Amino acid sequence: MAEGDAELTELYRDVLLDYYRSGSHKGRLPDPDIHSHGVNPICGDEVELTVSRRGEHIGQIRYMGHGCVISQASVAMMAEALEGRDIRETQNLVEAFRGMLLRRLPAESLPEALEDAKAMAGVQKFPVRIKCALLAWNTMKLGLESKGSGRETVEYQETER
Repeated sequence: MAEGDAELTELYRDVLLDYYRSGSHKGRLPDPDIHSHGVNPICGDEVELTVSRRGEHIGQIRYMGHGCVISQASVAMMAEALEGRDIRETQNLVEAFRGMLLRRLPAESLPEALEDAKAMAGVQKFPVRIKCALLAWNTMKLGLESKGSGRETVEYQETER
């Protein structure tokens, strides 16, 4: 491994740990417009998202859950990146992140709003961990697509595929 690659790997590891330890978006909103819950039964990761909307914008995002460093750092990154954005942009950002991991698009293809999410690009090398990184994003996608008012929880479950 070249010296630059080692430094980049260390930087990404630090970014993931910082997000994993972050508590800035943890919790639940009392009366969310979107309430979605996602589980990865293979490894036990779990995330619950509560989201408020302000017209056509995401207001606040809060999450609860447990799991590995990858899944919990990913949900924290997602909450930070998406909060305050309009719904269409939010959907596009979710798809961009999913594309990086599912279609193995280069991290450089991510929009600037997902700059920190580039730290997840290394997960591509470990197919079983891709689901950990995508859990929150897939749960958000389903929540955004739901027609519910937040009073009902939309359930998302990863599959073995």
